[in-house]
Amino acid sequence: MTIDPGLRRLVLRTLLAAFPGTAPPRWAVELVADGLAGHTLFGRNVVDPAQVAATTAALRQARPDVVVAIDEEGGDVTRLAHATGSPYPGNAALGAVGDVGLTRRVYQAIGAELAAAGVTLNLAPTVDVNSHDDNPIIGTRSFGADPVRVAAHAAAAVTGLQAAGVAACAKHFPGHGATVADSHHELPTVDVPLSVLRARDLPPFAAVIAADAKAVMTAHIRVPALTGPAPATFTSAVLVDLLRHEYGFTGAVVTDALEMKGAALAAGGVAPAAVRALAAGADLLCIGADIDEPALVEEVVAHVVAALGDGLLDLARVEQAAGRAAELAAWTRAAAPDETVATDLGYAAARRAVRVEGTLTDLGTPLVVQLVSSSTIAEGRVPWGLGPHVGGAEQLRVVATETDVPDLVERAGGRPIVLVGRHVHRLAEAPALVEALAAAHPVVLVEMGWPSPWRPAGVRAFVTTYGASHANGRAAAETLGLAG
Repeated sequence: MTIDPGLRRLVLRTLLAAFPGTAPPRWAVELVADGLAGHTLFGRNVVDPAQVAATTAALRQARPDVVVAIDEEGGDVTRLAHATGSPYPGNAALGAVGDVGLTRRVYQAIGAELAAAGVTLNLAPTVDVNSHDDNPIIGTRSFGADPVRVAAHAAAAVTGLQAAGVAACAKHFPGHGATVADSHHELPTVDVPLSVLRARDLPPFAAVIAADAKAVMTAHIRVPALTGPAPATFTSAVLVDLLRHEYGFTGAVVTDALEMKGAALAAGGVAPAAVRALAAGADLLCIGADIDEPALVEEVVAHVVAALGDGLLDLARVEQAAGRAAELAAWTRAAAPDETVATDLGYAAARRAVRVEGTLTDLGTPLVVQLVSSSTIAEGRVPWGLGPHVGGAEQLRVVATETDVPDLVERAGGRPIVLVGRHVHRLAEAPALVEALAAAHPVVLVEMGWPSPWRPAGVRAFVTTYGASHANGRAAAETLGLAG
């Protein structure tokens, strides 16, 4: 169908798209010139800070108020440092330290790096309360399991980012921390009464709203007491009644990526999901994480315009969404950043987060064994572990299900074994491997994921880093006396 140019431009103003490569292709720049709200950068778009700055400058030439977004949480979720791991610890480590001033400084440092690269919107911080140890997608991205602690650090993170002139986007409303499913792959359900949400999941969002967070991201989760069978992203009771009317949020509501199964499957595709999200009260729609051409953007535009024509979507609602996206862009252009940043801040913070249960004496030069684990879509394939930080120690990577205890003991000889893992309690056969190995040989376990209550019998020490960033790895190596 032929689309009215004015309506096309209006709908484009509500979309955050993406593109492949380390320089924006012509179509990506043309979409910005046509009115597209902005683009989200991923690891595939990043080589180094100078290249990112050139990319954002190219987008800004098309339109000065373009929104350039990125997921830069620090810790396990990094885009700027996806090739090496983040130089900052993530939220779990900052929550463990318990110093809200430190959290503010770390996020201000992250914000200063983003601002220098021309990024205007950080899709962070994660302010979910990680109330389930087996949560497969939040974990160390959370400041912890205590709503009061999470709320305090969430507000500090928002304040720090925005002091650097980068808009914060707190996520994932109304709270993804109690799920045992990943919304990238399915629609998780949090089946609790609203009173539980108010006491457990919502306090951090109240705190970031009070701290003037410029954006809040929706969760593709089902909360039957609020949403019925639909995800929160498609529910006005969540985005309007709860977030705006009850909690008083006046900024931009940003959706999590609409390609995620938690949204796309529920709506029958990305374009129908965009219509439902706008109708529910979302303002800025994240689409196109994996696109190589503008076809998806045009499909979404056509669907929204058709919904306007069919009366399924109100024109005033889309105009309101575009207006809020424009207000967000205007704030980022007007922000006056404070660029004072301490050097080595992230590494010092990571050292403060390390916890040791047991004894680390007489390790000498151990055999370092890293347990292979998969990464989430949010994390991506970012290097982790002790690898680049260990001096002369021999290192192995093993799969727990394929590892034989006598072989490892023989390989170690007279040396202790340092086992390194992420979410070890969740890895198939890993807990049994750790305890069998500890019964036969001196073992130290380094947990670089979410620390569950599980503690393996027989280990000499259990070391918790609360994350697997480059900074966390160095801090663990230093604690073990292995840093080269």
